[in-house]
Amino acid sequence: MSLTDPAPRYRLAETDCDLNDFRVLVEQATDPADHPSADSVEQNVPLYDSARLRELSATADGHRQVRTELARALLEGPGIAVFKRAFPDPAVIDRATDAFTAFIEERHTAGAGHGDHFAKPGANDRVWNAAEKMALGAPQAFADYYANDIIALAATAWLGPGYQITSQINVVNPGGAAQTVHRDYHLGFLSNEHAAVFPAHVHRLSPVLTLQGAVAHCDMPVESGPTLYLPYSQKYEPGYLAWRLPEFQAYFEYRHVQLPLEKGDAVFFNPALFHAAGHNRSAGIRRMANLLQISSAFGRAMETANRERMTNAVYPVLLRRKAEGASEEWLGNVVAACAEGYPFPTNLDLDTPSDGLAPPAQAEIVRRALREERPAPALRRELRSAAERRQS
Repeated sequence: MSLTDPAPRYRLAETDCDLNDFRVLVEQATDPADHPSADSVEQNVPLYDSARLRELSATADGHRQVRTELARALLEGPGIAVFKRAFPDPAVIDRATDAFTAFIEERHTAGAGHGDHFAKPGANDRVWNAAEKMALGAPQAFADYYANDIIALAATAWLGPGYQITSQINVVNPGGAAQTVHRDYHLGFLSNEHAAVFPAHVHRLSPVLTLQGAVAHCDMPVESGPTLYLPYSQKYEPGYLAWRLPEFQAYFEYRHVQLPLEKGDAVFFNPALFHAAGHNRSAGIRRMANLLQISSAFGRAMETANRERMTNAVYPVLLRRKAEGASEEWLGNVVAACAEGYPFPTNLDLDTPSDGLAPPAQAEIVRRALREERPAPALRRELRSAAERRQS
C-alpha cells in the first residue's frame, strides 16, 4: 500500500499479516512499458544503462521525467532498480576500494570486534561510518567517488534535495552465510512489539525517509551471494511486522530474485523491500559492497537541544516522584520529553548493536536507571559514557 492510499486501519498487528494477500501482491510481472528509460527487465527488476540515463537527463525536462520514473519504480513498481556501469571509471572504484581495505586492515591489526544488524558478529568484514572515514583518510578518493551523478539522481528522485549520505562497507568472505530476510531502517530496526506501537500511517511513511543503495566494488556472480530481493514486497502495508514470521521467511526463500552485479554497478531500493545478503558460495571472491543509507533532509527535529543535560536535571525529580508513587506511565511521559528516544545516528564502531538490532537509546538508559532506582551520579556517568560512544 502506498503512502497516499486510504488507510482503513489505524493500527497494525501480526494478525493482519496474511501470506495469501502478500502473494497476490508480489506475484506480479513487471511491465517494461512502465520503465521506458530502462534497457531491460530481468527477474522483475528494471536494469538501467547509466550512460543512457545521463543522456536522457541532460535537459531539465528529461531529468524530471527520469526522476519521476525512478520514484514510481521504487514506490509503486518493483521497489528496486539496478544501474549498470554507474561508475564508468574503474579507477574511481579501485581508489575507494583501497581506502576501504586499509580501514579493514587497521581494524584487524587493532583486534577490534564489532556487531552487525542481520548477521552474526564477525561473519564478515564491516566498516561502520565509511563515508566519514573516507572523507578524512582519503579526501581525494572521497570527492571522486561521491561526485557520482547516478547516486545523486537516485537520491533526489526518492528523497528530494538536502539528503544526507552515510555508508557502511560490507565484505562477505567465501563461505559467509546469508543474512536473514528483513526490511530496513527505520521501522525495520525495531522489534515487532515496538513497531506495532506505531500507527499504520507511520508504517507507510517510514520507507520514504530513507533510500537504500549498494555499489559493487568487485564482480558479483550469483555464487558470490549478491543480495536477494523480493520485488513488490515494499507495498505490503504490515510488512514491518511480517518479515520475522516463519511463513513469510519461507516464502522469501522460495520466491526471491538474485541479480549478479559487475564492479561499478549500483542498485537502489526501497528500504521496505524484503531483502537479505546472499550466501557466498564462491571459492575466492571477497564480495565487497559499499552500502549506502541516504536519509531525507526532514528526518530531524527543528531545534537543537542538549538532552543529556536536560535528563540529568530532571532525573532527581523522577526518582523523587517515583518514591512518592508516580505511575510508570507518568514517569515515561517525562522521560520521553527530555531524553533522546532514538538510538541513531551513532558511532557503530563504539556503540555496537551487539545486544539486538540497535544500541540502547538514551531514554532506554534512563528508564532502566529508574527501574533500578540508581542514584543520579551513576546515571550521569552512564549518559556521559553513552554520549562519548556516539561521537565519530
